[in-house]
Formats: sequence, C-alpha cells, structure tokens
Amino acid sequence: MTLLRVSHLAKSFGGVKAVDDVSFDLNAGQLLALIGPNGAGKSTCFNMLNGQLKPSSGSILFDGHEIAGKRPRDIWRLGVGRTFQIAATFNSMTVIENVQMALVSRDRQLFNLWKPASSIHADEAIALLEQVGMAAHAKRACGVLAYGDVKRVELAIALANKPKLLLMDEPTAGMAPKERNDLMALTKQLVVDHKLGVLFTEHSMDVVFAYADKLIVLARGKLIGEGDAETVRNDPRVREVYFGTGKSFTPRASLAADGVAP
Repeated sequence: MTLLRVSHLAKSFGGVKAVDDVSFDLNAGQLLALIGPNGAGKSTCFNMLNGQLKPSSGSILFDGHEIAGKRPRDIWRLGVGRTFQIAATFNSMTVIENVQMALVSRDRQLFNLWKPASSIHADEAIALLEQVGMAAHAKRACGVLAYGDVKRVELAIALANKPKLLLMDEPTAGMAPKERNDLMALTKQLVVDHKLGVLFTEHSMDVVFAYADKLIVLARGKLIGEGDAETVRNDPRVREVYFGTGKSFTPRASLAADGVAP
C-alpha cells in the first residue's frame, strides 16, 4: 500500500533550484533511503516532507492527506514521526521523562493538579523504551548516556505518537560501526513488526546497502536514480555522480537526446 506519494516536488531559493521536479512513492512496511552527494537537495526535500519548508510547487500525499505546506505539528499529528541528525533530547531529564514529555504532547495534556507529572504515561513510556532496548536505563539522565543510546531514546520519542511514517535524518551520524548496525537493525525490525514506512537520509553506504529496501538518489536537486541496492549500485549515472568518477552528472535533457532513458 502506498503510504507516501511525492509528485513533482520543487523548492527554489531565489534563482537556485534546491529540489527540481522530484517524484517518488513509499509503501507501508518499506525502508527507503534518500542518498546523494553534498548539496544534492536531500535536506531540503526532507524538510518539505516534515513541514519545515513550504514547497514552491508539487504535491506530498501522506495516507490520503495533502500535507505540502502544512505546519510540522499538524503533520506530526497525522502520524509522521521524525528523528534528527543531532539527537534532540533533554539532557537534564531522565530517559523516561523524555518519552513522557512526548506522550503528554501527543495527548495535549498541560497539567493535572491531582496527579504528579512523573506518573503520567509511565507504563506507556516504559513500553516504548522496551521496544528500543532502553527500559533498563529509564531512570538515568540522558546527558550521561553513550551517543548510540541517546539515538535509541530519540527513536522511542519519535514512536510516541504511533506514527505510520518515520523520517530519520542521518540516523547513524557520529556513531561507531557496531552502533550504526544495531540501530538500523532495530529500525528494520520496527518496520517489519509495525508496518511502518521509513524514509531516511544517510551517508554511510554500508548501512544503506545493508538495510534499505529501496533507494532514491538526488544530484543537484534532481532525481537521477532509484531502485533496489543492486540497481542503484550499477546505475551508470549514480556511479558517475556519487561513487567517485569525478565527473559531473549529465542533465536529463542531454540523456534523452542521446537516447538514454532519463
């Protein structure tokens, strides 16, 4: 089932086309990697999906809802979770308190004079921490955790609103190889268990090729390749742009003129 359909998405800053006519689909239960060299337009595309940027044109259809131009909070309430390249947690708060804050926000609870804040959604918070392997650290402050563990807490926070779609911006940035593989193996299991759709950006090709069901490749704002790992790895345009020939990519118009399918 198609969960996310992006059609002719574009974003310009002045005369610069950061994202130029990008279209792709993401299915429920699919782990989709968005890759490309620096300046390819990955972050701009990602931020339009999350509502941090308004598209210049195009459509973003999520679970039957047009979300292009909606506010991040409204998109979150429809069932889109997000993690960030730099983990966004409250260091002075405990692990469980961080997750409880997300649950309180989900339910729009401000305060309750008759119930201590530490007891609100405690059981649900522990259940989320168990999913990411962090329940044993519930009472520890986030500020003393190893970075890989902080990323797991952030994942639990992202799962608090029971998302159908999870956006992960470079989830393994700054992590050691074992931590990277552990986190992505956990994400893959969540995809399988809960039929989540996951879109993630990533620079570590070992992670991408090991865990992504499908890849889409951007260069200078344009979509230049998509498919499974083997298809993308052997795509001549992707190899030229991304895997180190040192040549710039050939625009789609030129490819069509040469008889190559764009």
